Amino acid sequence: MRKLAETCEAIAATTKKLQKVAIVGDYLKSLPVEEAAVGAVFLSGRPFPAWEETTLQVGGRLLWQVVRELAGAADEEMSAAYRKLGDLGAVAGEVLQRPSENQPGSRPAGQARAPAATQDALSVVEVQSYFRRIAEARGPAAKAARVRELLERVTPLEAKYLVKIMTGDLRIGLKESLVEEAIARAYDATLAEVQRANMLLGDIGETLRFAARGALAEAHMRMFHPLGFMLASPVESAEEALSYFEQASIEDKYDGIRAQAHVSGGEVRFFSRTRDEITESFPELPEALAGLPQDAILDGEIVAWSYSEEGAGRALPFSALQQRLGRKKVSGELMRRVPVVYLVFDALYAGEELLLERPLRERMKVLDDLLAAKKIVHHRDTESQRRLGFQGQLMFAADEAPEVIRIMRAPATQASKPEELEELFTAAQARGNEGLMIKDLESPYTPGRRGKSWLKMKRELATLDVVVTAVEYGHGKRIGVLSDYTFAVRAGDQLLNVGKAYSGLTDAEIAEMTKWFLEHTIEDQGFRREVEPRIVLEVAFNNIMRSNRHQSGYALRFPRIVRLRPDKSPEEADTLERVEEIYAQQGASTQ
Repeated sequence: MRKLAETCEAIAATTKKLQKVAIVGDYLKSLPVEEAAVGAVFLSGRPFPAWEETTLQVGGRLLWQVVRELAGAADEEMSAAYRKLGDLGAVAGEVLQRPSENQPGSRPAGQARAPAATQDALSVVEVQSYFRRIAEARGPAAKAARVRELLERVTPLEAKYLVKIMTGDLRIGLKESLVEEAIARAYDATLAEVQRANMLLGDIGETLRFAARGALAEAHMRMFHPLGFMLASPVESAEEALSYFEQASIEDKYDGIRAQAHVSGGEVRFFSRTRDEITESFPELPEALAGLPQDAILDGEIVAWSYSEEGAGRALPFSALQQRLGRKKVSGELMRRVPVVYLVFDALYAGEELLLERPLRERMKVLDDLLAAKKIVHHRDTESQRRLGFQGQLMFAADEAPEVIRIMRAPATQASKPEELEELFTAAQARGNEGLMIKDLESPYTPGRRGKSWLKMKRELATLDVVVTAVEYGHGKRIGVLSDYTFAVRAGDQLLNVGKAYSGLTDAEIAEMTKWFLEHTIEDQGFRREVEPRIVLEVAFNNIMRSNRHQSGYALRFPRIVRLRPDKSPEEADTLERVEEIYAQQGASTQ
């Protein structure tokens, strides 16, 4: 583990990508394959391979407490170190190497922690074994005891990177893609071979094992390990959209959550864009997809759905879907009150074939054939086309009535002229959807990349002028500056929070505002500060949701700062009534 920590320090000390790759490659090649495999996982910022469902379930508060007790440090000392370093791992590395005042349950005042150098050094394989014991422990006290046992056995430098791995972020300028490059360099493989194997396996360590024995081509798809999602780039106009490719596939852009469905052997599981499993939040969906003729991985959007007496109905805003998210148990009453539909628009894997390199037009054909084989596709249903606004396919189980639709093929049409796109965009907005997805029919599926093969035209909601009420220190390159702003709207004489944003301002603006906030702090809470409510921001957002998190009862979804408004006083900020008005307009657009 000491060698890994020293390697991480060397990686953090350079900004040069090629040098980072060389350092990682040399480190991996210097170890036995099994140790190198675990080291590769750790260098990707994870305690376990990506495909595993094992989690440590150790939060920042627990780690903070263990480090504080081991260091014998006061909370003020910990807070000061965090403000300076902006990273709990770095804090651990600093406070564990210096004597502190006596704290209950810690070492005596002035007495350094027993040096780990006098103990048997831990290998990365042994560290991962510790991680598994921490994951197996039940309850905060048991987990804290095992974390403490681990940290007591390592040096402060090793503790620094162990805490970073436990929090899931090394913050040394090393992405998994660079670890892939290092594996290719260390084991004389091509980067494309390593990338493909890692994508299929979901395990950078297993990928290294394949590379070490020259068998990367033997890697096969691991079902129920989510692939990366292809992303879309925004465009401002129909003319811009069609400047990238001549013939486009057009779909509505729905206000739901992106979901990847894995179907194999009668089992169906759904994964979010963050690659978390979300099946339990939507228990009515797996049965509707079970029974496909082949193993498959599908891409689509889960949306809340409003059925109509005439047939298909339409998607509802995200605020409706939010009631279904994050629930371990979903009652029948909630499923009836907030029904959901999975709108499928792509096939990534079918049978034994990975389809990513095939063009979209071919993947769409595979998708249609897959779903048709289950006899849930109504091809060229002209009545459905009329209801949904443009050419598409409405799908439901043959023995079900339309009012219990669970799976739908996302309707798609084609356009080659700007005026056609504009007409479709207007129709999508009239249906209450965000806008359009515009896709190159010849494009392969590129996981995790945001290129110009998929484009999105979205509607813009009105912005709000809000007042900053609290600020927090940033992370990474924003260590030491107050860059995360909590903001509020007016409600009579009160200010009620509606969100938090950290993007949109320049570095110079953030530095200037940091100075102002430090001079106008009402309450210093360490990492967070309550500040005088005098700074007005203009913020944009995707939509407004009901929320218990804020006293206002609302939260802005994906807020971002448009600009500072020094020309406005807090008394000129928008009101809670304005928030409620926008929220009501969202609902009205789907009536």
